[in-house]
Amino acid sequence: MSWAGKILRVNLSAGTVTPEPLNMDWARQYLGSRGLGTKYLVSEIDPQVDPLSPDNKIIWATGPLTGTMASTGGRYTVITKGPLTGAIACSNSGGYWGAELKMAGWDMVIFEGKSPKPVYLYINDDVAELRDAADIWGKSVWETEEHLKTTLQDPLTRISGIGRAGENQVLFAAVVNDLHRAAGRSGVGAVMGSKNLKAIAVRGTKGVGNIRDPKAFMAETFARKKILHDNAVTGQGLPTYGTQVLMNVINEVGALPTRNHRDVQFEGAKDISAEAMATPRASDGKKHLVTNQACFGCTIACGRISKIDETHFTVVNKPQYWGASGGLEYEAAWALGAANGVNDLECLQYVNLLCNEQGIDPISFGATVGAVMELYEMGVLTREQIGIEAPFGSAKALAFLAEETIHGRGFGKEVGQGSKRLCTKYGHPDLSMSSKGQEFPAYDGRAIQGIGLAYATSNRGGCHLRGYTIASEILGIPVKTEPTATEGKPELVKAFQDATAAFDSAGVCIFTTFAWSLPDLAPQLQAACDEGFTVPELEKIGERIWNMEREFNNAAGFTKADDSLPRRLLTEAAKTGGSKGTVSHLPEMLPKYYAVRGWDPEGRPTPETRARLGL
Repeated sequence: MSWAGKILRVNLSAGTVTPEPLNMDWARQYLGSRGLGTKYLVSEIDPQVDPLSPDNKIIWATGPLTGTMASTGGRYTVITKGPLTGAIACSNSGGYWGAELKMAGWDMVIFEGKSPKPVYLYINDDVAELRDAADIWGKSVWETEEHLKTTLQDPLTRISGIGRAGENQVLFAAVVNDLHRAAGRSGVGAVMGSKNLKAIAVRGTKGVGNIRDPKAFMAETFARKKILHDNAVTGQGLPTYGTQVLMNVINEVGALPTRNHRDVQFEGAKDISAEAMATPRASDGKKHLVTNQACFGCTIACGRISKIDETHFTVVNKPQYWGASGGLEYEAAWALGAANGVNDLECLQYVNLLCNEQGIDPISFGATVGAVMELYEMGVLTREQIGIEAPFGSAKALAFLAEETIHGRGFGKEVGQGSKRLCTKYGHPDLSMSSKGQEFPAYDGRAIQGIGLAYATSNRGGCHLRGYTIASEILGIPVKTEPTATEGKPELVKAFQDATAAFDSAGVCIFTTFAWSLPDLAPQLQAACDEGFTVPELEKIGERIWNMEREFNNAAGFTKADDSLPRRLLTEAAKTGGSKGTVSHLPEMLPKYYAVRGWDPEGRPTPETRARLGL
């Protein structure tokens, strides 16, 4: 059946670790990972709970294909109520940790309460116990991983944990595993820190041996790996250039948010692009990019391993950053670069390393710095307040604010609250480029109408991975739609959102959807788990998950008014590019989206929709 059939419940207040059988009825309704973990969360907490209180819970969940030979089957999800947004938080990560948990014999770990002192959870197959973390509290993600592997005397132990940002409850702190893979968004790391939980160390030796039909599963996964290999995006573009392949593409079409979304094209995009990473530097003739890297079971290998210029001002006296490590991906390069008008590739790599090392979401961090720089140029914030002159384009200000934020020092404490709280405090809430309090990623919602609607309606706040309409609107996958058109976009967004929920919940990477659709996922699930996972059933599961998340948010106090975009995107037209003169047409699309979803005009699932989905 591919599920391990067991979960761990950890009561941090009491210090107990208790195994439980997995609710298999729920597993068949919600698959696993994002869907199943969310089902457990919404069934066990008050939607009105303070995200940083002991009454909130936080869940690590794998999918039925996690740990199997399905391509990209290494994904896991961290689910909680998010402190950045107050909405459902569900953050996905790759690397090797998720597969290790599954191979230790567990589908999910649920943490509740708050430990009176710092602890970490140690799992070695059937052995699971809380251990003292006093000697690693205050350490970075990197230091924690090295310490635990040395202490446990097993270099194959996999670590999922937080750095100083999570401990300091930076509201966009991430959970990081395998040094530079992250459940990055919505502040899941802050919830972990609020519970005095430093890390989960896992060693699994059991494998995943309960595949329903091993021969059929092997045949189905092999066939799908060939599809990934033969596809231009998953077989060529991503392995060669990583997600950074998009930098010049999105800039050329005029959809690259620049200087806090004041512009839609960045004159320095070429300097921080995939091509720049792969070109020898003038200073030393060496390439920024060292190689690519894959997560567990991945045949795409989009990850970047990069090496910084040792003479750069950010690291000239910091040899700990001179080695090859996790390199820039598109969203981080955009957020640290174009969003702030910074085209210093080495500075972006340094700040990206800090985000990995201390566990911070580079999207929210970079977008918040963009707001700070605009407020500085307006004269609302001063050098004395910030601690440095901070105009758009200042690499020194970017590096300084990163250091201050991860350590919770000075103005970094304000940056660590995210752009919505910061901009509201200083009297300009409209300068926060966010929805539901979560900052937008690297696509402009005026230039690409579908993604604007997806941002506004995303259950976890501004996000591209909850309905990546860029695939259709820019790349023509699975069909080409005109980015500035609004016709058909509500239907497109819903389809992408529901399909994404199914892929996330299966335990595979969303990047497979450049080449796969639900008819590729279904046979793999049928062979691994249950013949009942047909394409129509997976469509229904995805829709069920989306509506469940929506109902939690509604109960938490979100309304139609929160399905919104900043005034800038609605009233200030794009200045250049193919969308010149265009604003977001969200007000036109939103009522149609509600109707397509089977929601009432206030954005609430109707009784008929709830009954059809079994909610």
